[in-house]
Amino acid sequence: MFSNRFNALSKECSFAYEILASGVTQIRKANYAKKGIYYQSFISLSVGLERISKLCILLDYYISNNGEFPTDKFLRKLGHNINKLYKKSVEIKEKYDFNFNYLNSLDSEIHKNMINILSDFATRDRYENLNVLVNASQENNPISLWFNLVDVKLFDKHISEKKKQKIVHNADIIHMLTGQFTSVLHSSEDGGLISDVREGSFRTGVYSSVSPYRQLYLAQIVRYWTELLWKLQYKAMAIGKEEIPYFSDMFGCFYNDNSYFRGIRNYEK
Repeated sequence: MFSNRFNALSKECSFAYEILASGVTQIRKANYAKKGIYYQSFISLSVGLERISKLCILLDYYISNNGEFPTDKFLRKLGHNINKLYKKSVEIKEKYDFNFNYLNSLDSEIHKNMINILSDFATRDRYENLNVLVNASQENNPISLWFNLVDVKLFDKHISEKKKQKIVHNADIIHMLTGQFTSVLHSSEDGGLISDVREGSFRTGVYSSVSPYRQLYLAQIVRYWTELLWKLQYKAMAIGKEEIPYFSDMFGCFYNDNSYFRGIRNYEK
């Protein structure tokens, strides 16, 4: 018979995995014509990263206090700011002198931009549209930030000049063939107007080329916390209370190298 603590930890870990798997899967589908999918992904990712990071913080406390968990006040004080939770995770990693098999930090520009956007979304930007309606303070548009600070950066870094030229060429051809009799009216990710076939085709080409890299970088972020959780798991088990589950079994999908991630489109299977 498993203890209440064991069951609570198992359920929390399972929930964190499932919503992170959903978020990493959905981000590959989001584009200017399906903006709601951005929000589906942002909600899942921000909540999932918060919960896996808090699991790591709780395990650190458990290890440092001979198998005792902190108070509710301690947990609530951690808040929802993913940037701060990441910094706390770095402190824990350094405290135990852990060396990861994969990334030892998330300090690349694109990783940091992703975490910043998700952190702002969790703490203030998730009600962007409602804030406009009620004249509340609204600093950022999360989709616009994602496009400019993630997609554009991925496009510049990872897409070859040959591929970029092909996207432009295809957009010109489609516009030439269909532009005279095709009506297009969309808003872009950064709030501009998409009113012709060329711009719509170009944006679609950009989205199609960068979406696998979005997913790859996010999987790397989840993998960082997965590695930390795994290492803390064994230290917590060593206390001997038999109430720590094998988190490694639940997060196994995210403990893989980049070549494995590139072969996955759906993390929910």
